[in-house]
Amino acid sequence: MIKRVFSFILILLLIACISLPLASCESDETVTTLYVYNWGEYISDGSEGTLDVNAAFEEYCADVLGMNVNVNYSTFSSNESMYAKVSSGSAVYDVIIPSDYMIERMISEDLLSPLDISKIPNYQYIDEKFKGENVYYEGESDNIYSVPYFYGMIGVIYNTSIVSEDDAALQSWNLMWDKKYERDILQFNNSRDAFGTALYRRGYDVNEATDEEWITALNDLKEQKDIVQGYVMDEIFNKMSSGSAAIAAYYAGDFLTMYENNDELAFYYPKEGTNSYIDAMCIPKNAESYDLALEYINFMCQTDVAIANAEYTYYASPLTTVVNDEGYRETMSEVHEDAIEILYGDMSESVPTQAYLNLSPERLSFVNDLWEELKVESGIRPGIYITCGVILLCLLALVVSHAIKKKIRNNY
Repeated sequence: MIKRVFSFILILLLIACISLPLASCESDETVTTLYVYNWGEYISDGSEGTLDVNAAFEEYCADVLGMNVNVNYSTFSSNESMYAKVSSGSAVYDVIIPSDYMIERMISEDLLSPLDISKIPNYQYIDEKFKGENVYYEGESDNIYSVPYFYGMIGVIYNTSIVSEDDAALQSWNLMWDKKYERDILQFNNSRDAFGTALYRRGYDVNEATDEEWITALNDLKEQKDIVQGYVMDEIFNKMSSGSAAIAAYYAGDFLTMYENNDELAFYYPKEGTNSYIDAMCIPKNAESYDLALEYINFMCQTDVAIANAEYTYYASPLTTVVNDEGYRETMSEVHEDAIEILYGDMSESVPTQAYLNLSPERLSFVNDLWEELKVESGIRPGIYITCGVILLCLLALVVSHAIKKKIRNNY
């Protein structure tokens, strides 16, 4: 009996000894997932020999923080689609990268957490024009809710082999309404930017436009709808690079990406005025890894990482350490001889600019209704009706012909 008890105790001890290392392994393999939500094609991802930023952050966490971290990275195509997902709570993210007016809206709706800047030491390298009172989209609060990621302006991209030199020389939004280029024009597939092209073209204030001015812009977009090839976002890259479209409004940084694949493309900022914007890193109110999110934001502002992102996306960086780096400037000049001028120089200061501000709930509802009206209105062109009419007449002629032949046969 004693031997059996002793054997039983020995077996328990052996099981315990085996279990301890296993438990220790499980503890060491605990993974913290950081959920990041960003625009498409907006981070250096390791393709074509570039730095894989998210993988580098995971290594940094392991080597410096002693944490096993997995970055769960997903993308959105517009501020509105990002807002719908975050505000509904259908998904929880730790870091998001909205644009200025959307940041202002999310602050007003208490969807963002203030940032502990003391835990983002690389914030010191952000240009002063993006800090404090210069931050036009964060309201009057002393809290800081965002760290700039990239900034820029919207312009017109056109294919020089299709668009006449005289038309392009006008440097106007009117090119996007020119019927000579029917079915070769692309328009933004989001309400704020699409209406922006029409409002800027008219010289209207994109934040203070009256009901009548918004409706005028809607009518202009309806007129344009008859000649556009489609409403796009990320699809623009393939369409403009391949030459399947010839004119589009889009972001300056993306023009440089498209130009690299098609050197027949050119770019200008419309003389009537255009949008200037800032995309910035924020932490949602319901984030589950706040401190790790701060580490990620700080890592993104690290010089080598920020340069890698700037060289990958071709967008203007708010970090002085990037802009003043000679290697970065040389790289961008190799992409396009006027790249630095387009992003940071006089060309970007030669036309009036206006940033989008958050609209009131009533105005947002009004704009959304106008956008829905534009998108759901029949896109069937007169030519389709003519074609259908011809087909119907042909069918009618066949029926009549068949009836006449049948009557003749019956008579015989």
